[in-house]
Amino acid sequence: IQQEFGSFDAYVWPFVGGQPRVNQWASRADVPARTAESDALSADLRRRGMMFVGSVIIYAYMQATGLVNDHTV
Repeated sequence: IQQEFGSFDAYVWPFVGGQPRVNQWASRADVPARTAESDALSADLRRRGMMFVGSVIIYAYMQATGLVNDHTV
């Protein structure tokens, strides 16, 4: 990934359109465990030979690194 994209950062941002996704959830119960974006990133990582990168794990990664902002309103 680093050789192809220059950095892992440059690789992951296009999956969310190049800027953080800011969601407006009313409660924690509304926050999904996975999304279409995490499904796509997970599938691409698996295609590249990565392991332990299921969609739920990847969505948690996306939240932790600021690709997705899921704070409730």
